Amino acid sequence: MPIKIPNDLPAVKILNEENIFVMTETRAITQDIRPLSILILNLMPKKIETETQLSRLLGNSPLQVDLTFMHTATHLPKNTSPEHLFTFYKTFEEVRETNFDGMIITGAPVENMPFEEVEYWEELCDIMEWSKTHVHSVFHICWGAQAGLYYHYGIKKTPLEKKLFGVFYHHADYKKSILLRGFDDEFLVPHSRHTTVLREDIEAESRLRILASSDTAGVYIVSDREGRRFFVTGHPEYDADTLKNEYFRDLNEGKLIEKPVNYFPNDDPENPPLLSWRSHANLLYTNWLNYFVYQTTPYDIKNIK
Repeated sequence: MPIKIPNDLPAVKILNEENIFVMTETRAITQDIRPLSILILNLMPKKIETETQLSRLLGNSPLQVDLTFMHTATHLPKNTSPEHLFTFYKTFEEVRETNFDGMIITGAPVENMPFEEVEYWEELCDIMEWSKTHVHSVFHICWGAQAGLYYHYGIKKTPLEKKLFGVFYHHADYKKSILLRGFDDEFLVPHSRHTTVLREDIEAESRLRILASSDTAGVYIVSDREGRRFFVTGHPEYDADTLKNEYFRDLNEGKLIEKPVNYFPNDDPENPPLLSWRSHANLLYTNWLNYFVYQTTPYDIKNIK
């Protein structure tokens, strides 16, 4: 899928080198088609890294996708320059009157805090409420998934005894879901989190369905019954070295951190990690875009409701 992104976004050079079909704004305006309009609320501190990861996965289908990046106005990140935000990002106020075919809400490094104590929680609640009438399908990732389950359904997060950290085997719970079309019987997904959502809490909510889970990592993908909201507790978008970088960062900061599970060959951090989840990640995002955005969104997105 050619993704339409700003001409000078740092991700463009990286994706072109990987043979990902990127369409800059200059070229896109010459095509007489309506692209899918996808809004990405990027809550991650390393925004350029997350931009690249998500753009890579959204660029794997024959449709044109127009990406809009958004940041919270109530919190300014320390790891991204104001110039980058000003050039490539919008605030909620700037998109409030716009409709989108799809939206992605990323994770954020605030999972040990109560939701209500997060600096931008009120703004995030306003965005999630707005999404009910302005976005056709919303894809929540990691802490974003926990925040969405809490806001929309009152499902609380639960602290883990130790950090869930590594690459874990998963399976389909609801094999009829077309979000999982083409998946192997077992597939690998990276996780990096200190909290979780409990299966029994989700199963008690009749409006939700568990699509996939792991015997070790717990619930992985949850959807509402209409396919308008998806909650993904892991990080299929991660690069091969993302967990490695987190591991050595924590070691260098003197934190108690165990090696990520099932990640380094021979469990040796000196060995370069293998990328074992990319095919699953591509399928997940392509299926969401195709079946839950492109196939069902109204042609005139002003009719989303």
